[in-house]
Amino acid sequence: MNRSLTDALERALGARVDRSSAVGGGDINDSYAVTLTTGARVFAKTHASADPAMLPAEARGLDWLREAEAVRVPRVLAVSSGVAGEPAFLALEWLDSARPSPTFDEDLGRALAALHRYGASRFGLDHDNFIGRLPQTNRPCPTWEEFFRERRLGVQLALGRRNGRIAAPLAHAFDRLFGRLGDLLGPPEPPARLHGDLWGGNLHVDDRGAPALIDPAVYGGHREVDLAMMRLFGGFGSRVFAAYDEAYPLAPGHAERVELYQLYPLLVHVNLFGGSYVDAVDRIAHRYR
Repeated sequence: MNRSLTDALERALGARVDRSSAVGGGDINDSYAVTLTTGARVFAKTHASADPAMLPAEARGLDWLREAEAVRVPRVLAVSSGVAGEPAFLALEWLDSARPSPTFDEDLGRALAALHRYGASRFGLDHDNFIGRLPQTNRPCPTWEEFFRERRLGVQLALGRRNGRIAAPLAHAFDRLFGRLGDLLGPPEPPARLHGDLWGGNLHVDDRGAPALIDPAVYGGHREVDLAMMRLFGGFGSRVFAAYDEAYPLAPGHAERVELYQLYPLLVHVNLFGGSYVDAVDRIAHRYR
């Protein structure tokens, strides 16, 4: 860590840094294991050129998930102010890791069900945040159909058009899809408390072998969004989904909606990486149009 980041952490944590070492923490941020002179260990992440609001938004998201007391989420110890020019950092409690417990998958399924069931006050959130390094608009809408169309698919589709990754024929397929969206989304449900970016890399096994969730992109939305994301890139066993459905049964037809709800993370990947993700989006959009 550089001196300015060390100084900022020491001021925020009220203790001196004894030593630090780089650790894995994703492809966006630089991450460190930090040991304080008090003996405490801290996980710290930083980004030299990210939007100053990114890490403060992540801190709010972690706290929002912790409110549900459904699954372990690391405690936020300190976060940068978000003021441009100041070192950007997020300091979290250090989570040691161990082998998954024999009931890990079932525990995760039940914990996600409890998180989703805890709910949210609206479709959206009282602040915007980020998914990956892209801004995520969370301005609430009165219905899930409107929120999913306008704040999720529509925003990413417009960005893809601007950056030249979404061509006119695919945009027209989405126009037709949007015309049928109300019939495709499934029975109405209250807003669930979503992690929002639930792929295998954002699942941690803690020191007790229990599940913990990190790096969220939270909002209130349809619970099938998280479950569809989990199926998109793998890393979650069938027992997770079975335990979830036992604790909080899914509505009829949910299997037919998986790809529909995968469109949002796939569009995000189109705008981040392009390539084969465009073909995946095109196939799904034409299936549901």
